[in-house]
Amino acid sequence: MLLKILALTAFTGIAFTATDLPDLTIGTAAPAMDVKLKDVIGGERSLKDIAGENGLLVIFSCNTCPFVIGSEGSEGWQDRYGALAKGCAAKKIGFALVNSNDAKRDDGDSYTDMQHQYKEHNYGGSYLLDQGHALADAFGARTTPHVFLFDKDMKLVYKGAIDDNVKSADGVKEPWLRNAITAVVEGRAPEPATTRNIGCSVKRE
Repeated sequence: MLLKILALTAFTGIAFTATDLPDLTIGTAAPAMDVKLKDVIGGERSLKDIAGENGLLVIFSCNTCPFVIGSEGSEGWQDRYGALAKGCAAKKIGFALVNSNDAKRDDGDSYTDMQHQYKEHNYGGSYLLDQGHALADAFGARTTPHVFLFDKDMKLVYKGAIDDNVKSADGVKEPWLRNAITAVVEGRAPEPATTRNIGCSVKRE
């Protein structure tokens, strides 16, 4: 599976890392919690507004990356967002998708495009427009998707990938994020706490 992902990465010219960005370590407090961002469901919200009693899940995403929306032979991760949002709501964890792709606002990642994508794929939660990629920079978000899960004290407890199979939800053997969410609610440390985030580079420029 990893070889297939790497092959797709080479084909699409996707970059995995940006060395000039911060790298949040496990236990770090959630950054930029008070920054207000435009939400596709209306109004402006900060991560502080969205956070729940038991924590906060932030996923940097977009409308254009094949790792998110899928490609030939791969369903992508976006159709798992709705179930994640419902699971978070049931467990009193805030759920926020963030689009920081400034360089593609006129090519599929505009606010209007985000509204359409949110409705068509039943994302749930909030989908935020990160104008100027300020939130992505504060988090050190490198890819779409890139996952950050915080506990009730807003400390980072898991980061990386949603699961081990972008091709098919039915083929998932390691639901890392779902397991981490369960651990947080039960007061346990997720294991693993970090996995490799795989996806398109966040299009800042």
